[in-house]
Order: sequence, then C-alpha cells, then structure tokens
Amino acid sequence: MTMKKALTIAGSDTSGGAGQQADLKTFQELGVFGMTALTVIVAQDPHNDWFHEVFPIDVAILEKQIETVLAGIGVDAVKTGMLGTTELVDLAARKIEQYQLKNVVVDPVMICKGAEALHPEIAISLREVLLPRATVATPNLFEAGILSEMGALTSVEDMKEAAKRIHDFGTSYVVVKGGTKLQSGNAVDVFYDGQNIEVLESERFDTTFTHGAGCTFSAAICAELAKGHSVRGAVEVAKEFITEAIRHSFALNQYVGPTNHGAYRRKHQG
Repeated sequence: MTMKKALTIAGSDTSGGAGQQADLKTFQELGVFGMTALTVIVAQDPHNDWFHEVFPIDVAILEKQIETVLAGIGVDAVKTGMLGTTELVDLAARKIEQYQLKNVVVDPVMICKGAEALHPEIAISLREVLLPRATVATPNLFEAGILSEMGALTSVEDMKEAAKRIHDFGTSYVVVKGGTKLQSGNAVDVFYDGQNIEVLESERFDTTFTHGAGCTFSAAICAELAKGHSVRGAVEVAKEFITEAIRHSFALNQYVGPTNHGAYRRKHQG
C-alpha cells in the first residue's frame, strides 16, 4: 500500500499546539505522511503574559522548501496556514498553480491567539490570489467576516452569507467555523458547496483549551482529501476529529491548553 502524502505550508508554533506541529500530529493520526514548508516562526514570551511574536521566513527560503517537496517528492494534498506576509501568500499561490495541485485546503489564518492581527493587506492577497486556487477554505468567524467584508458575524445566517461571498472568490467549497463563538447550544459550522448550504453541529464543551483547533480541523480535512475522500466526507471526519480533540484537551501551562490529537484514534480503537 502506498502511503499518501500531504504538505503543510504554515507557521511553527513553538509551544506545539498549533501550526505545523498540529498539522503533522493530525496527519500522523489519520495515516498520512506529512511534510512541511515553514512560513513563520511564532514564539511565546513566558515573561510577558505569553505574548506572541511572529517572525516571517524569507520568501526565497520558503520557495526552496516547497520545491523540495513538490519537485522532489510530490503530494496528494496540501494545506496552507499562517502566511505572514503578502509575498508569502503570493508564493504559495504561484506554486499551487505551477504544480497544478489538487486537494488544496486554505486555512486563512490572520491572527495568533495572544497577538495582534496580521496586516490588512494579507486579507486582500488571500481573497484575490490564494482563495481562487483553493479546493476548500476553512475560515473562522473573524476570518470569514474579514474575507467577506461583512465585519462581525453574529448568527448562522451571517455565516451562510459569508460562505457564499467567499465561494464567489473562486473557492470550490467553504466551511465557516462558528465553534463556540455563537450563542448556541452546540458547536456550529456552515458548509457550502456552491449550490447547497448545510449547518453542521457537534457537541459543545465549556473549555478554553482549544489552542490549535482551527489548524487541526483544516489538517484533518487535508489528510482525508489526500486519502481520496470527498470534501464533504473529509469535513465530516474533521468535525469528529476536532470534537474528540477538544473533548480531551488539557492545560499545557497557566496560559494555554491545546487540543488532544490522539483522542480520535483512541475512540475508534475502543
């Protein structure tokens, strides 16, 4: 059996709960071989209330990493995460186009928990350059509000409208992640395939230990696409994967609690 391969073009979370670290753990848990192209390094300051500092990687270095994987190995799916600068967004889009990549998951990360939002021009680059090349985009409420130019999204109807607007940029499928930000009894996401819109609900947990949840969700979609599953099927697995990961999340220190990437596997192993 040939091992399926996935590439994450994303940032490094030094604390291990988000970014490429979350992506690789998720790929491994779902039986996919993960490879990386590092875009930014995120460090947290334990002497300043865990303040996040973001250090973008030089564009030429990112290109070398991407070439290593795409020209030297090949992939079955790829996902993008934090891309830090418009130049990095442009490069990722150019490489996706150059290699005619299929199964492209765009997680349009615009902010680190504990850090300032990334520059506004990055949203423009995501809208105009990267989203048209995405198979599926997975913005959270904040990101969907920025990308759709709707501002704050406060209802499921807002999420539906944002999903439609983001789809209009050229993305084939859109998942707007509501999570626990809406006033709802469940964790709510909206899935749009260009024709039909579906509200996906799962159990909601009263916890702040959700560091890396968005990265993990999009990585699970990427892994399932690499294995040949449909987008709708991949989203369904990802929804269960992140639900179990949050159900068994834990405190890492007094500042942060990550999701538990092994929880889905343990559930299915009995």
